[in-house]
Amino acid sequence: MSVVASDVRQRRAGGGAVAGAFGVCAVVAAVTASTLTAQEAVPGIAMPGPMVTFGLPLVRVLLDVAAVAVVGLSLLPKLLGFDDPARTEPVLRRVRPLAVTFAWAWAICALLTIVFQTAELNPGAVPTFGMIAAYVDGVGTGQGLLFSAACALAAAGIGLMAVRFGEKVPAELRVIVALFGLLPIPVTGHAVDSVWHDPIMISMEIHVMGSALWTGGLITTVAFVGRHRDLLAEVLPRFSRLATLCLLLVGVSGLANGLGTMALTPGVELPGAIVTSHYGLLVVAKTALVALLVPLAAHIRFRLLPAVRRAEATALIGWAAAEVAVMGLAYGVAVAITRASIG
Repeated sequence: MSVVASDVRQRRAGGGAVAGAFGVCAVVAAVTASTLTAQEAVPGIAMPGPMVTFGLPLVRVLLDVAAVAVVGLSLLPKLLGFDDPARTEPVLRRVRPLAVTFAWAWAICALLTIVFQTAELNPGAVPTFGMIAAYVDGVGTGQGLLFSAACALAAAGIGLMAVRFGEKVPAELRVIVALFGLLPIPVTGHAVDSVWHDPIMISMEIHVMGSALWTGGLITTVAFVGRHRDLLAEVLPRFSRLATLCLLLVGVSGLANGLGTMALTPGVELPGAIVTSHYGLLVVAKTALVALLVPLAAHIRFRLLPAVRRAEATALIGWAAAEVAVMGLAYGVAVAITRASIG
C-alpha cells in the first residue's frame, strides 16, 4: 500500500512540476527579455520607474499564464469525454474549481495591466481613476484588455455553474468563452496601418488561440491525467491530434505575423532589420523556440504515445516538462515582442 501511495505522490508532484515549469520559464523570459530590449533613457524625457518597468511585463505574462490555464482546464472535459463519469468525475471535481480561480486571476491581471500601462504613459505620476478611464477610452489596448477581463469574469461565472452542476454546463461553452477572451490580446501588441491590418490581426488571433489550446491542453493533460494510465491512454491520443494542428497553425502564423509586421512598418528594411532591431531578434528567438518544440512534440507523439496507448510506464512527465518549459520561454519572449521597438 505504501509503495502505491508513494507512486501516486510522485506522479502528482511530477504533474505539478510540469505546470510550474511553464509558469517559472514564462515569467523569467518575459522579465529578462523585456529588460534587455527596453528603450534607453533619453536625457530630458521622463521614463517609467522600476516598478512599472519590471511590473508591467510581469503582470502581462501572468495574464497569459492564467489564460492558458483557463483554456486548458476548460478543454480537459472534452478530452476526457463523457462516456464513463465514474472514472472521469474524480478528476473533473479537482479541475473545475481551479478553472474558476485562474479565471479570476486572469481578470485581475488584465485590469492590473491597464493600470501599469496607464502609469507607463504617465511617468512619474500615480495613475488615478480618471487617468485610467481616459486611457481605456482613448487607446485600443486598454479597451482590448478590459474586454478580455470581462470575458475572464464570464468564464469564472460559468465555471462556478460547472462546479455546482458538473458537466450539465457544456464544456464547449467554457472553451468558447475562454478563447473569446483571447481575441483582444493581439490588440495589446503592435498595430499595422495598412490594407493588411485585418489579415494580420486574424493571423495573430489564430496564433494566440492555437498557442493556448496546445499549451493549456498539454499541461492539464499531464498534470491531472498523467497518473491515471487508463485515462491517459484515451486522452493523450485525442490531444495529440489537436496539438499537431496547433503546432502547424502556431508556427506558420507566428512567422507570418513577425515578418509581416516588420515588412509593413514604414522605415523598416528587411532582411537587415531582423538582426538589427530588438523586435527582429525577439522574433528570431521565438521562432527558434517554436522550432525546438517540434522534436520534443514528435518524441511524445511517435515514441511515447504507442506505449501510453498500451498503458505502460513512460517518461512522459519528463518530456512534457521539457516541452512546456520551452513553451513558457516562448510565451515570455512573446510578451517582450509586444513592447519591443520594431525599427
